Amino acid sequence: MSSDLPNHLILTEQPPQAITHNDSIKRNDSTKKSDGVKRNSSLKHSVTSISIRKSHSIKRQSKALEVLIGTPIREDHVHYILMLNMLNGIRFSVTRSCSKEMRPLIPEDFRAKHKIALDVNNNELMPSSEYYYKFKDYAPLVFRSIREMCKIDTADYLMSLTDKYVLSELGSPGKSGSFFYYSQDYRFIIKTVHHDEHKYLLKILRNYYEHIKNNPDTLICRIYGLHRVKIPYGKKIHFIVMANVFPPDKDIHVKYDLKGSKVGRFIPIEEEINNKLAVLKDLNWIKNEKKLYLGNKKAEIFINQLEKDVKFLSDNNVMDYSLLVGCHNMTKGNQENIRDTTLSIIEPNPESLSKQSAMINHRNSKAIAIVRAFAESNPVALASSSLPTDTPEERKHFVFSQDEGGFQATDENNEPLPELYFLGIIDIFTSFNFKKRCESYFKSIVSDSKTVSAVKPKFYAKRFLDFIKSQIGHDEHVKRINITIKEILED
Repeated sequence: MSSDLPNHLILTEQPPQAITHNDSIKRNDSTKKSDGVKRNSSLKHSVTSISIRKSHSIKRQSKALEVLIGTPIREDHVHYILMLNMLNGIRFSVTRSCSKEMRPLIPEDFRAKHKIALDVNNNELMPSSEYYYKFKDYAPLVFRSIREMCKIDTADYLMSLTDKYVLSELGSPGKSGSFFYYSQDYRFIIKTVHHDEHKYLLKILRNYYEHIKNNPDTLICRIYGLHRVKIPYGKKIHFIVMANVFPPDKDIHVKYDLKGSKVGRFIPIEEEINNKLAVLKDLNWIKNEKKLYLGNKKAEIFINQLEKDVKFLSDNNVMDYSLLVGCHNMTKGNQENIRDTTLSIIEPNPESLSKQSAMINHRNSKAIAIVRAFAESNPVALASSSLPTDTPEERKHFVFSQDEGGFQATDENNEPLPELYFLGIIDIFTSFNFKKRCESYFKSIVSDSKTVSAVKPKFYAKRFLDFIKSQIGHDEHVKRINITIKEILED
């Protein structure tokens, strides 16, 4: 895992002190005199100065944690401590929201925000107290209702997210350097989102809730929580908890991220062959002559739901989403142990935890021992026994995950084929804002404007639907598989 924090995790500077009127006049005078000097020297402070400030910020954040828990924090382990705070905050907020009896939602529930300050033992503090971290829970009753609609048991949810460890992909810090962790049973994803994305999710939350309620089999990713965490001297970090499209009990042999656009939508062949974590794109799909092998019955179900989901996204000004497709070859099964070789565990080092627990006194607690042990831990390889061997219960209730946790391919006669699809529409937080309009303009200068990713939502929706629909079908390869299966059954 990279030792560099992403931009949205870099520390903010201390707030400036109050400025008197005289101070303001003096500063204005000195500013006028030094403007020319600043302009001339600004070019000198490029990448090097930015790197220094970034490194300095990471050190300050590490020092702040070190003071709070009384043990040195490696700069690349700041991620782990923040992740631990996320999990503890989830435990506190979900337990509190579920302690009350569920009632019908009202408009205020979609705007509700609960902010708490906590010490290292997860005891709630007064807002003005010196805190270990602050946690903010957005629309807790709304997300509780969504979890219930998606058949997520609260006790299972807490156990999955707040057990002794989490999982991460080896060598993969996440897109744009963001946090991207899995729960210990691989059912849920903890992912940071930028401030603009969090604001947009809150803006469309009412519509998103109604869509999930009216479309229980939606392909749109299911979001189970929106939160914010902050430690002293650190920026506010927003993150979501969402369902993992991929199953915990089956290897995914190949992954595709499909948008229906062509510009920049290709992964080099070397990476495709050598990187088990590679997510292939549209041009790889076309080059590999892939198809979604669905008979008429399943194709109709899939297209019907896809059209409803895309209309919802288009109506809410969302674009740049994609269909995530995971393919599990039922003939191969789990023989390659892909999950075991690509996932790692982040948990307190047992020896360190034992040592730290022995050192605690009446002023400290086991919570501090766990934090200190996390500070001294490194990711370790995942043991094959760590993941579930059965399909999670919630997957059995929905159309696109009722075939052993997925959506099984079928031939032209609607007979099953030995391939499972795991499908989900992801990256639903991007609106067609000013930034995307500029991106669309500049990309269209060097490429066909109809093939770039950043286009108006209505056009994006039509292009996306047309592409996905055109990729449903069968070919001679499927017919040969069918003949082989029939021969095996006859023997």
